[in-house]
Amino acid sequence: QVQLVESGGGLVQAGGSLRLSCGVSALTSYYIGWLRQAPGEERDFVALINWNGDIKDYADSVKGRFTISRDGANNTAYLQMNDLQPEDTAVYYCAVANYYSDFKSNQFEAWGQGTLVTVSA
Repeated sequence: QVQLVESGGGLVQAGGSLRLSCGVSALTSYYIGWLRQAPGEERDFVALINWNGDIKDYADSVKGRFTISRDGANNTAYLQMNDLQPEDTAVYYCAVANYYSDFKSNQFEAWGQGTLVTVSA
């Protein structure tokens, strides 16, 4: 089955930046995206992109601060996170799915183990 590995998480102060990476073993799904789960909270949608790169979507909470991108040749997606705030603290997961709506219903073909992002005030 397709495997995903996230990396790039860490500890950063408010206002700082991090870039997350997600390596995918095979391009078997149309979309790749990011979800996050804060301590004690449900998993929330963050951003998605199709492998062609012409379709993108972001959660309102990250618009203008986060940028999703992909490198199809290297089977890798990225999430550039700027102006991080304490409320961005969460485990960030990469996931792939065949339909846009799957990211709203959490119906993924596969997802990774997550990478922890901690933003201090």
